[in-house]
This record gives sequence, structure tokens and C-alpha cells, in this order.
Amino acid sequence: MDFRYLGNSGLKVSEISYGNWLTHGSQVENEQAKACVKAALEAGITTFDTADVYANTKAESVLGEALEGVRRESLEILTKVYWPTGPGGPNDAGLSRKHIHESINASLKRLKTDYVDVYQAHRYDTETPLEETMEAFADVVRSGKALYIGVSEWTAEQLQEGHRLARELHISLVSNQPQYSMLWRTIEAEVVPASEELGIGQVVFSPIAQGVLTGKYKPGAELPAGSRATDDKGGSNMISRYLNDDVLTRVQELQPLAAEAGLSLSQLAIAWVLQNPNVSSAITGASRPEQVTENVKAAGVKLDDALLKRIDETLGGIVERDPAKTAQNSPQTRPGR
Repeated sequence: MDFRYLGNSGLKVSEISYGNWLTHGSQVENEQAKACVKAALEAGITTFDTADVYANTKAESVLGEALEGVRRESLEILTKVYWPTGPGGPNDAGLSRKHIHESINASLKRLKTDYVDVYQAHRYDTETPLEETMEAFADVVRSGKALYIGVSEWTAEQLQEGHRLARELHISLVSNQPQYSMLWRTIEAEVVPASEELGIGQVVFSPIAQGVLTGKYKPGAELPAGSRATDDKGGSNMISRYLNDDVLTRVQELQPLAAEAGLSLSQLAIAWVLQNPNVSSAITGASRPEQVTENVKAAGVKLDDALLKRIDETLGGIVERDPAKTAQNSPQTRPGR
């Protein structure tokens, strides 16, 4: 495993991190989930990403149990706050001082730890003053419950303002967690340049586009049984945008390029996002331990410029690049159940 600094901080994270969004507490039984975490640790992964909303808090609990007994100082644990949890009361969502303080305490209890390495705003809260949010995060850091602050799917302007306030409060906003893959490149035009200037690193999710870039979805074929595309707990909503013959045909045309590089298609996809120097880590999930073993082989892989150009030529116009999509992915009002 190779390691990278998280933004311009002194914290190193594993190039490939393990996330349990649509698996732990939802798609995968607890023992299987723990086996995946064990495989991640054995593969050299030290960075684990979760959120309180995943499986309505169950994912954090499963991860906490899976990591119990592992030397805490050898891990980087990231979790998030924003989306509704619990019964969905009026203050059970958002980035208010109340919700942040209640959420960090609950997350630490579920994760069985005294602190998280990075506490992340899971989206931008349009209904809470940013000053209130950042002051609450500063309190979390000063209380020792988090070491650094991060965000997820913030626009360039939101990152700039959040970073300014963080500096005034003497806390470190070091990361952004956006969706990023060969097929979804909306951060490249604005978010990445702003992040480079601010010293913020990307911890990207869905590098294999919810499984589309594994090549298992074939044009004109039925959806594989048990795949994310058939998951009624949320996975199918995210992947549906890619399930058309044009996208799936072009993805199949990447197979020989991956073979030439000595990689599987999923390894090529993960290695591709890691070519971006602003990417600190790529989050991968797994429902089986062997998927973890497969994914980590993308660490340290260097893709030459000629191959990157051929990938772009193969995918052509199906790539989403519109920077406005980042703002569109965040709710315009605070979500509720």
C-alpha cells in the first residue's frame, strides 16, 4: 500500500481507503462485513470511511465492532454528519450546532473510539449559517473528538468560504469527499483548482462508478442478480444513470486497454482516479473479501499519458464534466425523513 498526505496536512492516508456505504448494516451480513474489514487491514489499508446515515447508523456500529482490538493509532477513521438519522425529528439533520454535537457523540459511541481523524460535513447545509457550522466543528476539534475537518460534495465557492472560516478559528479543513471516476469528472474544472490553492485533498467515492467500471454490466443483457443495480435500498438510484447501451458499450471497449496495462477493469478505474495529484485517497467498498484484495492492486500504479489519452478517446462524450452537477447533488433545503 502507498500513502499520501491528506491535502497539505501532516496526516497520511492510504491511497485506497475502505468505505461501508451500501454494504455494512444493509446489503452484507455483519460477519461478512467484518471479513471484508479484516481483508482491508491485511492488504495494508489504514483509512476507513463511514457516516452516521449509512444504514441509519448501523454501518458505524458494524465498523466499530470490526475494528475493535486494532491499534487505534494505526488507523485513520473518517465519518460524517448532515443527513437525517434516528426517527427524523426536526433537529435530526443538518449542520446546526445541536445536530453536530449530538452526532459526534453518537458516532464515537458506535465506532468505539474516543476520536475520529476526520469529521466531515456530508453536504452543505443551506439552512444553517456557515459560521455556526464551523464554530461547532471547531468545538469538536478542541474537545479532542476529531483531529481534522472535512466536507463532502461542496462547490469551489463553498470550500473557499469554509476554509476561510476554518483558518480564522484555527482548525484544519483538509479534505473534500466528492464523487469522481472516469465517467464522472465534475470536480475537475472548479473544485480541484480551488482545492489545490487551499491545500484541500480529495477523498473520492465511487471510483468504479457504483460497479459499472467493473464491466459486469453488459449492453443489452439482464442486470446481474444481487448487483447494486438491483438493490432497492439505494444502490439502484445511483447507478441508473449509467445503465444505457452507449455507456455500457464504451465501458466494454476499455477492457483491452486494462489488459494491456496488466490490470482488471476495476483496477484500471481506481488507478485512473489516483493519477490526479489532488486525490489523496480513493474509497472502495466490498461485499466480499476477495474484492478488497482485487482493489488494492491499483495502489501505486502509474498510467502513462498515452493510455490516459486512449481512455478519453474511448469514453468520448459519455463523460459528465459539468461543474454545476456538484451543487445539484446537494439538497437545496435541509432534508427530513
